[in-house]
This record gives sequence, structure tokens and C-alpha cells, in this order.
Amino acid sequence: MTKIIMPKEMDSKFRFIVVAALRAKQLQNGAKPRVETRSRKPTRIAIQEVLAGTVSWELKPEEAQTPTDQG
Repeated sequence: MTKIIMPKEMDSKFRFIVVAALRAKQLQNGAKPRVETRSRKPTRIAIQEVLAGTVSWELKPEEAQTPTDQG
């Protein structure tokens, strides 16, 4: 297993995996790769794109949860 050095803008490994997974899904649906790679696997391409900083992402603030009536 290759050790991946996380980009500075990623605050957690979980976020890195989520961003890469969403990008891999886009690649599977026909999006063109943003980096030159020898791999044809969408997951590997997505990881390389996130590491290269070619995938943009942002955190959206959580909305306040409102209690619901169960009556």
C-alpha cells in the first residue's frame, strides 16, 4: 500500500476520501480526467486529481436542526 501525503487544505483523511469518491463517480459518468495519468481506474485518477489540487470543494455550514412534532 502506498502512503499518501495529505494536501494541506484537507483537514481530515475522511474528507479526502469523500472528495475523491465523489470525483471518481463523476469520472465514471464520463467526466474527463484533469491530470495526465497512466491509470484507467476512476478511483486512482480521482486520488491523483485531489492530490494535485485540481478538484475544488467547499464546506457548507450546517443548518440548524428544528425539532419536529411527533403528535
